[in-house]
Amino acid sequence: MKKVTVLGGGTGTYVVLSGLKNYPLDLAVIVNMVDSGGSTGRLRDALKVLPPGDLRQCFLALSEISDLWRKLFLYRFDSGELKGHNFGNLFFAALEKVCSNYDEVIQAASSFFNIKGQVIPVTYENVHLVADYTDGKTIIGEGNIDENRSDDVIIQNVYLSSPVNATQKAIERILESEYIIIGPGDIYTSIIPVLLPLGIQEAFLKTRAKIIFIMNLMTKKGQTTNFTAQDHVDSVEKYLGRSIDCVLLNSESIPQDILDYYASHGEKTVKDDLDEKKYTIIRKDILDNKPVKFDKNDILYRSLLRHDSQKLARVLFNIFENLS
Repeated sequence: MKKVTVLGGGTGTYVVLSGLKNYPLDLAVIVNMVDSGGSTGRLRDALKVLPPGDLRQCFLALSEISDLWRKLFLYRFDSGELKGHNFGNLFFAALEKVCSNYDEVIQAASSFFNIKGQVIPVTYENVHLVADYTDGKTIIGEGNIDENRSDDVIIQNVYLSSPVNATQKAIERILESEYIIIGPGDIYTSIIPVLLPLGIQEAFLKTRAKIIFIMNLMTKKGQTTNFTAQDHVDSVEKYLGRSIDCVLLNSESIPQDILDYYASHGEKTVKDDLDEKKYTIIRKDILDNKPVKFDKNDILYRSLLRHDSQKLARVLFNIFENLS
């Protein structure tokens, strides 16, 4: 089986994993560990635990648990002191407290969720994301960066609040992989944080894996305002330390009412301006046409559009078969 590794965190990574787990692949995900927004941020502050949110998403995406258990781990409390907290986040926070180390947390969760593949945190060290903006402002914390939706400035540089080492498993997985999938997801708060721990860039320089980047559908105000497709690729390659091999973009039209919704929030479709001579570029219908259902108890701003997990998986599996 082909060894395929996904990098990221959040909804985009969940979508990719949910589709690929149904194919005969040696599948793994290397997870962003700087999340600090919403329920995750509150738990990090109160309990001094590692961020559980993106881990929870990845475990659920790869899991074979029943629908009832899935509903439980997605449940968000709507009242009292726990209002806004996700049960799955509480589960991982408690699991960290009863385990002797984080390897044990991952092993226990992998067994409990009966996952198809591996979930690999990029680091076990407690660290925060820092962003410098074009106006000279610096913001600390992924959650704070995500909430900074300014009209006239964008992120100039991101880094970690202190140097941390990547886990050995993450480094080994990059070196062993045949294909590595980056995205979709917020460039500066979901994707690039996975590339920042010490040892990751060096592993990418050594690996023989083909790098596939799934382009975001829309820009993000305050982070990638007015970014074109090339701008997205350039930003990732800056921290990756090497070129991307293949870029996958959506070719399906987006309904006007959805475009109007994004425009009202200062966001728009990502302009496709990629150089055909520089990358293998694949344009396919990978858009999820189903309306997104929002949790009324979720305090974070969420995107209205999603990639379709099954469409993505079919296209990606075809890439694995043909990209040499």
